[in-house]
Amino acid sequence: MMPNETILKDRVPGPSPGLSLRAVERARILVAQAGRLPDGLIALCARISLASIFWASGQTKVISTTAFSILGREIGVPVHFPPHLHPLTPILFAEEYRVPLLSPDLAAWMAALGEMVFPLLLLLGLATRLSALGLLGMTLVIQVFVYPNLWSDHLLWAAGLLFLIAKGPGWLSLDALVAWRVGGR
Repeated sequence: MMPNETILKDRVPGPSPGLSLRAVERARILVAQAGRLPDGLIALCARISLASIFWASGQTKVISTTAFSILGREIGVPVHFPPHLHPLTPILFAEEYRVPLLSPDLAAWMAALGEMVFPLLLLLGLATRLSALGLLGMTLVIQVFVYPNLWSDHLLWAAGLLFLIAKGPGWLSLDALVAWRVGGR
């Protein structure tokens, strides 16, 4: 080591050992606190985010001119009720989506219905595991047959849906209320 390097080394302040240990301890505390997040809170976040994704997709497949759809446009939440399949939806399923074994009309209706019913049930936390399983099946079909290059999005959806299947909807759900009522108070 040259004499100038020794002088520079002595003058440049580095992290003190006490500071590093404090930072590590704070990180450990933060990790321990994160481990205490209730599954119900994580499930609620998963239910809301996944429901919004699938609901928005379902609403692009249907049309309606009722007060519900007009109100939905005003508040920024698309609501088409009663839904009617958009005339272009079967064409989309025939030309772009091309789901095997199903006619484009049947596939369009199944997708539209699934993307409206399952998200509503997820949002309410009613039949959550069944709804998540249905949406997971749709996600797998979309991944394999429709948009295989969007695997990172589909994997993210699948992670949330698998969490809901494994852990359930959490305490802030109609499923929990039903279980509480049926199981006794």
